[in-house]
Amino acid sequence: MTAPQGRGIAASSSFTGFSGQSFSGQGLPDPAETFRILHVSTGNVCRSPMTERLTRHALTHRLGAEAAGGLIVESAGTWGHEGAPMEANAATVLGEFGADASEFVGRELLDEHVIRADLVLTATRDHRAQVISMGHSAGLRTFTLKEFTRLVRAIDPATLPDPLDEGVVERARALVRAAAALRGWLLAPSIEADEVHDPYGAPLTYFRSVGEEINQALEPVVTALTGLTARA
Repeated sequence: MTAPQGRGIAASSSFTGFSGQSFSGQGLPDPAETFRILHVSTGNVCRSPMTERLTRHALTHRLGAEAAGGLIVESAGTWGHEGAPMEANAATVLGEFGADASEFVGRELLDEHVIRADLVLTATRDHRAQVISMGHSAGLRTFTLKEFTRLVRAIDPATLPDPLDEGVVERARALVRAAAALRGWLLAPSIEADEVHDPYGAPLTYFRSVGEEINQALEPVVTALTGLTARA
């Protein structure tokens, strides 16, 4: 089975990684030089597309499009609507955040997606359990989005590699290891604290609230990944 091509920041014809190394569009760059983030929801038409594109938008805002080249951001659904467009309300919300919603195509979650991911962030605990049940040693790199946010906030940034010295990819890998080590010690105050609820079929106002919820959860994650706070 052919491995899926990455979508997101590294999907352009050419780009330059954070370390300054250039890559051509002839296939994907060396996996050792990249860090792949996979967002997972149910249908891959609402929550995970919004999270994917908001992550891309935030990383580009912090690092610039070329410097963020080593970070590949994509999404899929456990019951993914293969080939489907993003829900119109989700696209509208992304536009309101200034993120790009164009050329999105829904995907069903496959083994290859999990195998290749360095970090899997899911909308709910059920999605997390489904990813982990696929095997591929996914347990230590799969979290719900809000769970990962909670863990990241407890990590001292000074203990992570400096992205200017060792690169953003090495920093991202160290962040995942640190979060996994904390998981058993920093529990959620409630089950609901780790969930992003599905807005499918809801009005635009509910999509906006979910989009804001996702954006707020991503902010500390992107700061930890890049070592940079959001620019005004």
